[in-house]
Amino acid sequence: MLQLTASYIDSLAPNAAAIKNGQGLVKKKSLVQLNCSETGELLFGECSGSGKSNYVCSVDFIIQDKPVYRCTCPSRQFPCKHVLGLMYAYSDGMKFTVAAIPEDISVKREKAEKREETKAEQESGTAELKPKKVNKSALKKKITAQLEGLDVLEKLILSLIRSGLGTIDNKMLKNIHEHVKQMGNYYLSGAQTELRRFALLLADDRDREESYTYAAEQLTELHAFIKKGRAYLINKQEDPELTLDHESTMEEWLGHAWQLTELKAFGKVREGVELLQLAFFSYDDAARQEFVDHGYWLELLNGEIHRTVQYRPHKAAKHLREDDSFFEIAQISMLYKYPGEMNARVRYEQMTPRPVTAGDVAEIGDKAHRSYAEVIKKVKNQLKNPLSDKTPVLLLHAAKLGRTASGQFAITDESGYQLVLEDISALPEGTVGLLPYLDAAQVDNSSILVMFEHRMDQGRLVAQPLTIVKDAAITRLLY
Repeated sequence: MLQLTASYIDSLAPNAAAIKNGQGLVKKKSLVQLNCSETGELLFGECSGSGKSNYVCSVDFIIQDKPVYRCTCPSRQFPCKHVLGLMYAYSDGMKFTVAAIPEDISVKREKAEKREETKAEQESGTAELKPKKVNKSALKKKITAQLEGLDVLEKLILSLIRSGLGTIDNKMLKNIHEHVKQMGNYYLSGAQTELRRFALLLADDRDREESYTYAAEQLTELHAFIKKGRAYLINKQEDPELTLDHESTMEEWLGHAWQLTELKAFGKVREGVELLQLAFFSYDDAARQEFVDHGYWLELLNGEIHRTVQYRPHKAAKHLREDDSFFEIAQISMLYKYPGEMNARVRYEQMTPRPVTAGDVAEIGDKAHRSYAEVIKKVKNQLKNPLSDKTPVLLLHAAKLGRTASGQFAITDESGYQLVLEDISALPEGTVGLLPYLDAAQVDNSSILVMFEHRMDQGRLVAQPLTIVKDAAITRLLY
């Protein structure tokens, strides 16, 4: 018998409005037909709507952790309010009549089973992996266009550097925004985002001196991308196979969206991985014009900190389900890892949750870095590359939490090395203000997940605490 709870159905909904509308259909008795399969894993029925004909909806739990939603309504949300209403009706105990599975669903089930079989064969290695075929002629034209775009961008950047940031007025800002549009035409999505971020920094109402400092850093990043991107594209033109670079983030800077088949072909995959999410946050990235859902996960076996990222474009955000905090262990049969340095992005298609045990929490402490001097050296080495992630996240062992002579919070390692804790601009919320509410016993001799940021205007490296792990307790300051 299928078990559905209201909280579980809520977790499947794309947003709060969909939950309200789905429950509203049940209250209004808009579901005019309720059926289930003999085995109970398929719910299907009809719901009256604004049209002449009823909407036919169904939810198939033949694969328990991957329900399939279907509806004849024009909504772009999955699941739509009609499917949610169907599930809420079931969880509320409404009567469902056993009926034969509709023929169209049977056909779709067969096709889905074949896809799952093929996927299973690929994951087990028994089937030949077939990456997407590359149209080399089209790719060469794209590379030529990208090189032209880099030339256009370079002229703009050099002009801004010669003139100085203080001379940028509304007319120049308009010119920069015109170049932002052009970067899209030249297939340079990474440059497009960062150039828009540069324009937003100058238009910001923050302290002018601070804006100039970070705008200068943005120009440095764009200039580095022009040099490295041009060299990379020229070399790629000379490669008869036009091979993708699977070690650096250059392909993503140039707008390439990695396919899972490509990552697997390059060996960027791990099997039988267990991940524990230690931090999660969402924010609106105005430069990307997208909402971003960010999760940081600890791989229990080796202690690496990975990140999951979901982008939800502003125009389509209401149709996409927002990610959320996850408090269990994710058991993943196949983990795909994107090119990158520290905190490389990962992705998976399926996972099985299991409760966190005391043994899992004990392992977290074993994976924490104990020497801050080594950690700082590692972070600085990453920050030397202008195209690297500027906010690396690491798990540190904190022998003690205290305050500096100036009153700032700081954690100390076993050798006495202090690391100042401050809220950073890269995160949507501060957490340092929560530290006074914690007892020293909760922090001393603990493991703390921190995000680093280099304060360009002050020449300092600071860290913001995200999560504190002590004994059997995991205290999230940001989730």
